[in-house]
This record gives sequence, C-alpha cells and structure tokens, in this order.
Amino acid sequence: MKNLVAYITSGYPEKSFTIDLALALGESGVDTLELGVAFSDPVADGPLIEKANHKALELGFKFSHLLEISREVAPKIDTLWMGYFNSFYQQNMDKLIPLAKEIGVNGLIIPDVPHEEALLYKELFHTNEVANISFVAPTDSPQRIQTIVKDAQKFIYMVAYTGITGSGVAEDLLPFLATIKQYTQTPVYVGFGVNEKTAKNKVKGADGVIVGSAFINILLQEKLSYQEKIQKCSHLAKMIKEEINS
Repeated sequence: MKNLVAYITSGYPEKSFTIDLALALGESGVDTLELGVAFSDPVADGPLIEKANHKALELGFKFSHLLEISREVAPKIDTLWMGYFNSFYQQNMDKLIPLAKEIGVNGLIIPDVPHEEALLYKELFHTNEVANISFVAPTDSPQRIQTIVKDAQKFIYMVAYTGITGSGVAEDLLPFLATIKQYTQTPVYVGFGVNEKTAKNKVKGADGVIVGSAFINILLQEKLSYQEKIQKCSHLAKMIKEEINS
C-alpha cells in the first residue's frame, strides 16, 4: 500500500477549520498530515501555498495556533510540522522538539535547512524520537544522496523536479529513485507537482506521494463554504489514494 501525505496551511482560513479538515482527510485516505506553518517568504513553495501563507498571516496566525491544532489532530492522524527554520528557531529548538514529542507530532519538514546544518540537531531529534525529514533532489550526486539518506528517518522527501511546488512538470523519476534506493531502506515519497492527474505516474517506483498545492487550491476558492471545501478535499484525497494504489 502506497502512502498519501497531505499538506495544509495551519490556521487558514481559521483554526477550527484546520482541525475539521485534518480529521476529515484522515478519514479519507491520508496517511500523514503536514501542518504548514505560515511564513512570510516560503521560498520552496509555489504561488498557491505562498498565497495561503500570506492569507493565514493576515488573519493573525500565530505559532500557538499550530500547537492548539496539533493537540487536537496528532492523536488521531500521523502529524508532521512543515515550515521554514526561522519559525521553529524562534521557539527555541531545545524546548520545541520535546514539546512536539509531548503533543504527539512525529516529525518536522524544514526545506531551507541543508543536510549539514540539520546534523547540528540530530541528537535533539533522535533523543525525542521526532523525525527530521531528509530531502533529496535530482541535482544531488550519488555520493551526496548516500550521505543524506544514511540516517534518514520516517521517509525521504524526494523533490520531483528542480523548482518549486505546485508545478506539473513531467520527468522520468525512475533512474533517480533507483539511485536513492541503492543506499537506503527508508521509504521514499515523491513531492512537488503531485496532483490527481500526475500522482499515478509520479508514484512509480516510490513508496508514496506528498500533495500540497492541489489541496490549497481548493482552500483558496472563496466562493465555497467551509463544508464544501472539506468535501472537495476529502474527495481529492480519496481519488489520489486510489490512483496511487491502482
């Protein structure tokens, strides 16, 4: 069974909605939830997620809201925090990682921290049994891939192309996947540009997919009611989970 990871922006359009959506996604085939931490300059994200980040901040999103959402959600669905390093660093990593463990959050995804810098926190994550998700990209050499995935935890986030999230750029990922799998038994999930149209192709040779912009596109449709947004996201999740396992 191949896994589906869903990204949603915490607190957009509001905290209670995020909780309801997260729980609905968990009932609709999503195996792991990425709770996005709104940031003013999300450099690795496409225009849709960037827009949702800005809207969440305009609506008053605070880190404390992420904690409140996580306390409701993490006991019921495998939960990760996805955000940029400054958001976490400001909370004091020595206190934050144990708190994540206490709440039940199982890992962090921090796209702007290079592997070498992430090693500074390796013991902190390990001691608290919280994963720091590793990234690999097509531009990485086999030697660098071997270095990055050596101690990879939970899953490896494989960047599906060199760019930002939300694009449907097509490429043959199988040779790249084969290279990664030479060096690790850790599951490899494909992210960036994955939606209901591309998921079946992108998951070939991988263990799962990570979907963000496709869900955020629904959340940004202001004509839809909260319930309609949840219904559409749930339907999308079911569709993608079926596609990647058919």
